[in-house]
Amino acid sequence: MITFKVNNLKAMSSQIALFADFLKSCDISDEDVFLSRLVSCELISNVIRHSGEEAQFEGELMPDKISITVTARSQSFIELNPSAPDVLSESGRGLYIINAVSMNGIERGDGGKLTVCIKRTR
Repeated sequence: MITFKVNNLKAMSSQIALFADFLKSCDISDEDVFLSRLVSCELISNVIRHSGEEAQFEGELMPDKISITVTARSQSFIELNPSAPDVLSESGRGLYIINAVSMNGIERGDGGKLTVCIKRTR
């Protein structure tokens, strides 16, 4: 498992690169690394942009999936986006993409948690 905090969008890229390096060191496929980076970037940037808060990140490698959890300090953040938009929405395409590449869409949890699982291809 890898954890980190991101408080601005400039710092996000280098932190996500650490997660990608962790996945690569565990012999995860390039496709799964790409999808993990994509989901991580979308979740973290949504927390920072829409809540104005620091994002707490957790990435966990499991036998059949990669679990990505991003948490905002306030519970109200996850209530701002109660449903994911469709592909033609003016905003929220990132949430649409996340739902398209994940196993079960975005799972909203207590304490401002957003979790996405990506099925491992190998």
